[in-house]
Amino acid sequence: MATINHMEDPEKRAGMIFQPIHIEKKVWLGANVTVLPGVTIGEGSVIAAGAVVTKDVPANMIAAGVPAKVIRKVKKDTEKGEI
Repeated sequence: MATINHMEDPEKRAGMIFQPIHIEKKVWLGANVTVLPGVTIGEGSVIAAGAVVTKDVPANMIAAGVPAKVIRKVKKDTEKGEI
């Protein structure tokens, strides 16, 4: 997880941007997930391995990819350990 970044504009690149990352309760982050500054991952969400999270992920969603995109809602009936 990175809470610091820099501007793309070469004139402003020397400065740094500091923004917090918010990870709410019951979130599952797969292996090698990257979360960029300013992102909030909502309660109960699952982020797939290797995803790069560049934008907020709403609660109870599954996100995957580079950049990460919501692919579906987390199933509420998880009696057998299914997501």
